Amino acid sequence: MPIVVTPSDRTLTGRTAHDGPAGTVATAHRPALMGTRHMVAAGHYLAAQAGLQVLEAGGNAVDAGVAAGIALGVLQSDIVNVAGVAPILLRMAGDGVVLEVSGLGHWPRALPPRFFMERHGGTIPHGVLRTVVPAAPGTWIAVLERFGTLSFGDVAQFAIRFARDGFPMHAVMARVVEEYAESYRRWPSSAAIYLPGGRPPVVGVPFVQADLGRTLQYMVDQERAASGRGRAAGLKAARDAFYSGDIAHAILDFHRREGGLLAASDLAAYQPEISPARKVRFADLDVYFCGPWCQGPALGQALNMIDPAEIRSVGHNSVDYVHTLVEVLKLAFDDRERWYGDPRFVDVPLDRLLSADHARAQRALIDPTRARANLAAPGAAAATAGSLDTSYVCVVDRWGNAFSATPSDTSSDTPVVPGTGLCPSSRGSQGWADPAHASAAVAGKRPRLTPSPAMAVSPGHMVMPFGTPGGDVQLQAMLHVLLGVRVFGMDPQAAIEQPRFATYSFPDSFEPHKPQPGRLNLESRFSRATGEALAARGHDVQWWEDWTWRAGGVCAVVHDLASGVMTAGADPRRASYAAGW
Repeated sequence: MPIVVTPSDRTLTGRTAHDGPAGTVATAHRPALMGTRHMVAAGHYLAAQAGLQVLEAGGNAVDAGVAAGIALGVLQSDIVNVAGVAPILLRMAGDGVVLEVSGLGHWPRALPPRFFMERHGGTIPHGVLRTVVPAAPGTWIAVLERFGTLSFGDVAQFAIRFARDGFPMHAVMARVVEEYAESYRRWPSSAAIYLPGGRPPVVGVPFVQADLGRTLQYMVDQERAASGRGRAAGLKAARDAFYSGDIAHAILDFHRREGGLLAASDLAAYQPEISPARKVRFADLDVYFCGPWCQGPALGQALNMIDPAEIRSVGHNSVDYVHTLVEVLKLAFDDRERWYGDPRFVDVPLDRLLSADHARAQRALIDPTRARANLAAPGAAAATAGSLDTSYVCVVDRWGNAFSATPSDTSSDTPVVPGTGLCPSSRGSQGWADPAHASAAVAGKRPRLTPSPAMAVSPGHMVMPFGTPGGDVQLQAMLHVLLGVRVFGMDPQAAIEQPRFATYSFPDSFEPHKPQPGRLNLESRFSRATGEALAARGHDVQWWEDWTWRAGGVCAVVHDLASGVMTAGADPRRASYAAGW
């Protein structure tokens, strides 16, 4: 039975039993998980269990987050790759500083100028040419060395087991592989893993990735061989195994045969950037996000345009609520499209974009009765919903350390390197061939990333790491959940389970970057009257199936610093689960 929290007696036009009134009607089919020791929530239940086992063994939030993150690259290798990306936010309780860890590689330095414009007709093709330097292994090891306590072998053991022995195939992965079966079929090395017996995997049947297990075990073996010189030497040996050892040689040899541009110097030089995260103030919260090398600042821009009291007064999931948030998000994404890119190559005016003056000017453009056109011109070519790769993990430990990470990269648009089980990061799919674009493909530059973890902190009161998969839907789902928790007083599970919506009225972050002018998707728990009212305001309303995985897979942990209670939520739209006590 749904849980109802503090209902208001105000009635709003178009509201159904699931469209909350101007207070806090919150329904949840799973209970919010609560504890006082430690808590982890992740995009797959076995990854959450891996994180919990690390916490129970004495590891901290970083150890547990890395264990779960590596495991996600096995358990959800359709949408996360062990050799992919891994942007991270973390907050160590000792100093309370929230740090961002870039976890994103750059284009090969051998990429010629205007390469995709002149040789590929202005597109970035599938295959090894969209490869950027794999970032996840080096990023996991870097944060483990600086902030963790355990060895690489300690945290990688779960992923190795899941790869070597297999795990029961789950529904979302089976559906994604089936949807992209012809893409996997293009490369024998990919088809051998993802189309066993020539067919997509079946739900409930063990799925084995033996080569991937051996790759991870090789890194552990190299660490163990060097461990006599200390923990740091062991971690360096694990890193070197990937970036300059046998794994690197296998990647480079295969990419060379396939016509790729990745070089040994690209791999050997990779190191993640670690720096203070950016933030905005929303109500009593400092909301942190990564820099403009990803889409994270757009969450801050959206929050700057929202008045908490005003949005509460119109009612959760009311017509006015949805219209306002959609218009706010469209404006934030306009700025993302125009300005965001690797700040080492692009002058991103982030201070101005995150300023109160800019927020006021943007908010003045919103018509409360009419949908506004976006950068996409009317009549622009439509596209189907974009790629929805990525997963997520967040952890809070017994010492109050907090971890938030969004590992990603698909396996359907680039081939598996034979014998390794790896698809080196194809995140070049989020670059632009057009040299005038802020995220243009340039040698040594990072493409603009959609994966974007977040963390909300009320100093002395609350810490909340949160995030989701979902491409361009990510920030939209995260904003919706954050408002549910902070403005409408829901626990994180109830906020996660509320009916969700998303606009696509901007160029897609993934190649071929087609916009869908005016498109607004609603989950089917919204009333038809709500959809009709939004359509009357000029939104191109489309209906998702209920509880669709396309609406994201948000996970969150709320740590009440006064009571010590941690409350976790995990999205039933995917295989997400929380664990802790």
